[in-house]
Amino acid sequence: MSSTVTTATTVTRRGISMLRAVAAGRGRLTCSSEPDLFVDGLPCSDQFTAHALAHAGLLRASEPGPLGQPVPAVLTPAGEALLAAA
Repeated sequence: MSSTVTTATTVTRRGISMLRAVAAGRGRLTCSSEPDLFVDGLPCSDQFTAHALAHAGLLRASEPGPLGQPVPAVLTPAGEALLAAA
């Protein structure tokens, strides 16, 4: 059994879990070029993966906000499709 889902970007099981948290409305992203992910109000322990998910276009901030301030995170259509295939 594979531990990753492969598309144009390889996403680990941890990344899939992060996408699931965002899909459930539990994620927030900071407004910056390297957005940090918070889940249930706590900083995600793997910000490298959070950055990769955002740069791959799988999740994004739901609205603009002040630099460095967290706003609700949402999945993009690509993130929804990847999660549906996981």
